[in-house]
Amino acid sequence: MSMCNKTIITLLCAVSVFGSLSAQQKTEDLTQYVNPMIGTQEMGHVFPGSTVPFGMVQLSPDTDTIPYAVDGKYTGTVYRYCAGYQYNDPTIVGFSHTHFSGTGHSDLGDFLIMPTTGKLQLNPGTSDKPENGYRSRFSHETETATPGYYRVTLDDYNIDAELTTTEHVGFHQYTFPESEDAHIVLDLTHGIYNYDGKVLWSQVWVHNDTLVTGYRITSGWARTNYLYFAMVFSKPIENYGSRNEEELVYRGFWRKFDQENNFPEMGGRKLKTHFDFKTEAGEKIKIKFALSAVSTEGALKNLYAEVPHFDFDRVKNEAKEKWQKELERIRIKATPEKKETFYTSLYHTFINPVEYMDVDSLYRGIDHQIHKAEGFVNYSVFSLWDTYRALHPLLTIIQPERTSDMVNSMLAHHDQSVHKSLPVWSHFGNENWCMIGYHAVPVIADAWVNGIRGFDPQRALEASVSSATYPNYGNLDDYMKLGYVPFDKSVYGSSMTLEYAYDDWAIAQLAESIGNKEVAAKFNERAHNWKNLFNNNTGFVGAKNSDGSWKAPFDPLHTANEGFIEGNSWNYSLYVPHDVPALIQRMGGNERFSQYLDTLFTMYLPDKYFAETEDVTREGLIGCYVHGNEPSHHVPYLYNWASKPWKTQERIHQIKNSMYLNKPDGLCGNDDCGQMSAWYVFSSLGFYPVAPASGQYAIGSPSVKEATLQLPNNKELVVKVENYDEKNIYVQHVEINGKPVRDYTLLHRDLIKGGELLFKMGRKPMKKRFK
Repeated sequence: MSMCNKTIITLLCAVSVFGSLSAQQKTEDLTQYVNPMIGTQEMGHVFPGSTVPFGMVQLSPDTDTIPYAVDGKYTGTVYRYCAGYQYNDPTIVGFSHTHFSGTGHSDLGDFLIMPTTGKLQLNPGTSDKPENGYRSRFSHETETATPGYYRVTLDDYNIDAELTTTEHVGFHQYTFPESEDAHIVLDLTHGIYNYDGKVLWSQVWVHNDTLVTGYRITSGWARTNYLYFAMVFSKPIENYGSRNEEELVYRGFWRKFDQENNFPEMGGRKLKTHFDFKTEAGEKIKIKFALSAVSTEGALKNLYAEVPHFDFDRVKNEAKEKWQKELERIRIKATPEKKETFYTSLYHTFINPVEYMDVDSLYRGIDHQIHKAEGFVNYSVFSLWDTYRALHPLLTIIQPERTSDMVNSMLAHHDQSVHKSLPVWSHFGNENWCMIGYHAVPVIADAWVNGIRGFDPQRALEASVSSATYPNYGNLDDYMKLGYVPFDKSVYGSSMTLEYAYDDWAIAQLAESIGNKEVAAKFNERAHNWKNLFNNNTGFVGAKNSDGSWKAPFDPLHTANEGFIEGNSWNYSLYVPHDVPALIQRMGGNERFSQYLDTLFTMYLPDKYFAETEDVTREGLIGCYVHGNEPSHHVPYLYNWASKPWKTQERIHQIKNSMYLNKPDGLCGNDDCGQMSAWYVFSSLGFYPVAPASGQYAIGSPSVKEATLQLPNNKELVVKVENYDEKNIYVQHVEINGKPVRDYTLLHRDLIKGGELLFKMGRKPMKKRFK
């Protein structure tokens, strides 16, 4: 017997027993307020399927097979399928195990499973003629989505599909009609943002009549993504087979076998497999499908550690309990409608990053070697250009243990990287280099400044400096020489300069907090580089060439080819979160700055100015203010610095009430791994981290009657909002533990002690200092 088979048999025998579900009585079922369908159409780009908090497996329906490119050209329509699911689509192609939540680019969609009956078809077909393939029509009337559970009826086959998950295992339950020809299709060519050649190799082994293992290697946004699986059926397979649809010149001596029918080793770049059964009416076929980035052995370990049984309802209930536990980190009193928006937003903030390691702590590193996470949980999916702004600061408050693990994961990434850089946008053991900045830095600095421990701050500082001085990345050589990124070297140079300057300031905060005055001084100086692109003649941040000349002509309204990425100068000129007073001074003082903000929110931006930018849409605009994309998320709070806080309060309520709606297209832009939702959570509570790593929050205007935040060391912060209703949106008085707040700023060190944060609200603006 081979060592491989010995290992499999050992693992099959090593079945542990889960304890029973907690009998603790909850005061309120918070999962009832979560609607996974919010954001499942167009810009929201979230998936409605099953996952557990921060789980690697995100098992969800995919509703089409739109390719990334046709005849070598980007289709454009594939953008709608970032999460694999579109609410208005009439068909479901199948259920794949990995997804992104709300990203503006995509990948994954690994290991698609589809149950069918009748004639075997291994082509997915098309949405207008689903009968020509294995896909099926469906109706939202039979569709249910709740935290950790998804259900739908596949109309073409009269099959009820149910999905639930653990951290590493997708659990499928399919209720079949009576059929002599029931099939489970496993399509290893399917993917999101797919294209011909994306699958580098796939392999499947059938070990016995219930156990199948395999892997696939893809090259997409993650350039080299290794993913292994172990699949166990609840019912013995009658027959199985495969089709490899690639055109092979060399077939080797494998040609001596009938590889398409009941051959236990299947491989290829365009491999589709099927497993056949006979079913009685109402019979359930269950499938446990475990993932690992390490090995098939790792997948088996994950499977038998997390789901050693076939009790679907048990796993479903455990998934719900996990969500209840996490959602209870913030308990609010509000109307049912506001609770639905709030808890759906909080749910979104607990989807990513994901735990990216096996139950034995092994994981595939950025160097594609196998590492063991010693003393921390390794995480992946870091959409840092988005999430450093509010998602990670939120996790710093209510998920401190995970925050420490995430920082250690980033530091491990740095150590394994041949570039010696912290992650920029990384997922599944790969750096995809998407977007700009070195925004792991403010996440790390914010965590340390706000009291998160469990990682080495000196190591963190060295990694931050290394990332900020790597000349091959993002025109940093020009930035370090000139004090800005010139337009003639990068059409995004102005955005890069502004974001680098903020990140440099964050490095300085980390350095100062651990007593490294030399590094602090150096990066505090670099933090002023935004001034090098502020054009005093126009009043905007502009674009400057290498020779020091300003780009001309220059249009501050346009989002393309003016120096900015996914934004225009009107919005990006306000991106100096670390030095707002200096920005206000440059813009002419409080009155002129306030007028600038007023104009931003009230002007009309014609479509032509964002026609070339996918991430800026009409749905996400208020005037020229772009809430549907991240660079402007701090902007409504800037009125505080101009001594007009009541205008912040007005705009915050306008955004919450118009940009976050309880319907499939209710998000005004990509949720971007929880950033859009984190803004809503913070803003509902009444404060927001304008400059992460400052240890401060800007006061806004709460929209809950009360909130209780679970803090470390069994402490709680109770946010009480007196006299709040939809018209009483103006803050009259704030105090923390009985001490009045006078300057529209809350300190993290005060909040984290717990106690009571009190807001008193009124119908008229407070145009003087707080009472």
